[in-house]
Amino acid sequence: MDCFRIEEKLTPCAFEELNKGGAQFAAVLDSAEWRQYRESFDMVIDVESDLSDRHETKAVVNLDSLTGSFLVPDRANISGTRHCFSFALDEKGIVIIDDEGYAAELTRGIARRKKWRYPSLERFIYDLLECVIDGDLKLLEGIEKRLNDSEREILAGSPDEFPEELNDVRGDLLDLRVHYEQLIDLGQELEENENGFFKAENLRYFRLFTERVTRLQDTVTSLREYVVQLRDLVHSRLEVRQNRIMTLLTVITSIFMPLTLITGWYGMNFRFMPELDKPYAYPIVLAVCIGIVVGCLIWFKKKKWM
Repeated sequence: MDCFRIEEKLTPCAFEELNKGGAQFAAVLDSAEWRQYRESFDMVIDVESDLSDRHETKAVVNLDSLTGSFLVPDRANISGTRHCFSFALDEKGIVIIDDEGYAAELTRGIARRKKWRYPSLERFIYDLLECVIDGDLKLLEGIEKRLNDSEREILAGSPDEFPEELNDVRGDLLDLRVHYEQLIDLGQELEENENGFFKAENLRYFRLFTERVTRLQDTVTSLREYVVQLRDLVHSRLEVRQNRIMTLLTVITSIFMPLTLITGWYGMNFRFMPELDKPYAYPIVLAVCIGIVVGCLIWFKKKKWM
């Protein structure tokens, strides 16, 4: 269990000191500790549903509390296992239920690095939310660079199919888009302040967070459109290659059609064919065939079909 008083910074304290001195508090517990100490917080809170059903990032307004959960993608493997934790708060403070240590580490980082001129529960929540999306802009810039590299490779070569890497990127972007949509809903729910737990002048923190996540979501949307453009580029390159193959086959067929006609004609078994008894008939027919081939090639070059 990690217990802090929200003062000029997050000040570590004993569990018994959380409600002393009038300062708001932040506490990080695991599920077992929450079940053991929940009555001691003097908060009308029920987060049992959030503990058992953490499938999305959300906030739920209750009669005397605000509860919710976080489902945060692992930036090293966006489509893999996600970090989960729940929270419950009222005007006195916030309780975070975290079984894997992710939220605890974020909170300790805030305690080490942050100092506030005007400490408040709202400012702590804002900093916690900022930690959840910390590094996302750099992550999206890295994805954009991967897409740029893929585009250069596509233009330089002749891909046989849509690169598997781009399918993975498309899946990651979809997961991030859903994640940001849920964070925006969470930020708007906090800004709504339906229970009046937050000071009106501090609601701007949640608005700032929502605006930042909205910009990240816009970037994700642009990158997803970029992936679609790359897919269309691959398809167009495949079509160009297929068209070249069809053009070559058409040229070959066009050249051999008159030759096939000639060989078919002279392959007929008629006794009185005029050229059969002439000594120069075969060289003449051979020369005519060569002339047809050369003439066709010159014609196709002139029409830029080759």
